[in-house]
Amino acid sequence: MASADIDVHELTITDDRHAEAPITLDEPAAKTLGFFDQVGLWGNLGVSLLGFTGAFVVLQPLGDGTPKLTFAAALLATVVGTVLGTAAVGLAAVPGARTGAPAMVLLRGLFGARLSYAPTVLNILQLLGWGTFEIVTISSAAHQLAPGLPLWGYKLIAGVVTTLLALRPLGVVRVLRKYVTVAVVVVMVYLFVQLLRQPIPVVKGSSWSGFWPAVDSTLAVAVSWVPVASDYSRHSRSPKTAFSATFVGYTITQVACYALGLIAILTVATDGDANHIWGAFMAVALGKVAFAILAIREIDQSFCNVYSTAVSTQNLRPRWDRRLLALVIGTAATVLALAIDINNYASFLSLIGSVFVPLFAVLVVDYFAFGGAVGWNLSERAPARWPMLVPWFAGFVVYQLIYPGGVSWWATMWGHIASWLHFTVQTWMSASLLSFVVAAVLTMALRAVVRRPSTATAS
Repeated sequence: MASADIDVHELTITDDRHAEAPITLDEPAAKTLGFFDQVGLWGNLGVSLLGFTGAFVVLQPLGDGTPKLTFAAALLATVVGTVLGTAAVGLAAVPGARTGAPAMVLLRGLFGARLSYAPTVLNILQLLGWGTFEIVTISSAAHQLAPGLPLWGYKLIAGVVTTLLALRPLGVVRVLRKYVTVAVVVVMVYLFVQLLRQPIPVVKGSSWSGFWPAVDSTLAVAVSWVPVASDYSRHSRSPKTAFSATFVGYTITQVACYALGLIAILTVATDGDANHIWGAFMAVALGKVAFAILAIREIDQSFCNVYSTAVSTQNLRPRWDRRLLALVIGTAATVLALAIDINNYASFLSLIGSVFVPLFAVLVVDYFAFGGAVGWNLSERAPARWPMLVPWFAGFVVYQLIYPGGVSWWATMWGHIASWLHFTVQTWMSASLLSFVVAAVLTMALRAVVRRPSTATAS
């Protein structure tokens, strides 16, 4: 078989528990991550400084000036959205564990090699943006703790550490499991105990109106990890372990993270501003120590974004050294964090992320329902599957009609389209769930009449 047609799912090694991620796509993926390694990874990713502030969106999902949810409704919405979203991430991890291929390479089997470049480029853009956003978030939290060092100094430190961690991703995962996870659990439990010393007040004028948009907000946060799940599960010792560890680790910690944010908002903080919520944590006894641990731990978010950007780039250039890519990407994210106001870019990042919900629906139906496990061609010469773009695009349209995001000109355009279609958004509609359903149903209908291209490759 020619080197250009190496079948990625055959490239795995299992004998070295201390092996690192392969340098290029031509090298085998080490199957070294067990259940607790992956629980540690996804458990840490489920805790985020942005998640604490995101709790305000759950509490008041329809925006300023609208009634808030009751605490019970907000907590249930968090659980439902997280469970659904994390189940999607767990399913997205299974093909990577089976084939040893990273997430964007798997899209060769779904769309063909060349067509997979489109979602790959979008993923690179969003991951670079989120990596930059995380560096800014870490720096802002650190500066609030110790304002003696200029904010740019914290950005530089966070960027350098992020880049260095991205060079040895599997080693970082093992460290997360051994040390960081324990510290995070202790801190979270401690903050719960401290904040729950006073009763949670009843929210005046609260109701269950907006429950499903609240579900959608936590679901979207979890689903945002779908495009990178296989970058790590490719190193899992089994597909079953990849799914269960991802689901258990992320579900527990995201629910805990949002619940802690809700309690902080209702008992101490006056609104959803990050400074107020973070200040609520620091106000309790030993709160600054606890918050410092959470701020330092946030680097795992930026590290994952930088590493997955490098791996995604390898779908375009399979033989480029991922370590060099990580250095370049980490440096770029640091420079962007220093040079621009990334907060103004957050709406664009959410818009880019919305394309991956219907894409995942197409992937999961084609892979699990129509034999992708044995039929996908992951080579660099995988033929184009143009029909598979139809359900992806249809799902994307449904998502935008329901929730076009915060980019003004984009939202206005979709408002005009909705008016032309006589489509009115209802409060029960979830952009993520309905776009997934539409894309999934259309994929099933399409696959019933369209055969998969031959998986044969040149020798």
